[in-house]
Amino acid sequence: MAKQMTKSATIAHLAQKTTLTKRQITEVLDQLLGLAVKEAKNGFVLPGFGKLVVANRKARMGRNPQTGEPIKIPAKRVCKFRIAKSLKDTVLGKK
Repeated sequence: MAKQMTKSATIAHLAQKTTLTKRQITEVLDQLLGLAVKEAKNGFVLPGFGKLVVANRKARMGRNPQTGEPIKIPAKRVCKFRIAKSLKDTVLGKK
């Protein structure tokens, strides 16, 4: 199985494919991350890639796997990433 690309490998690849320097690519990625964090609560979309959304999880009953004792899991808000349909179809090979 192939290894995941690291941040530095991604930056090097993008710098090679564009006219931007590694420092400029790093700045763009940092700014994009900052914008995503700031706008995630409203929904943040990268067209053709996917979107960040905030979802509410309901409170539920769970079970301690060691003792089998029932425990209450409280409700909470979570951040989810929803992959774009076009990317999903390409990656999974659907037509």
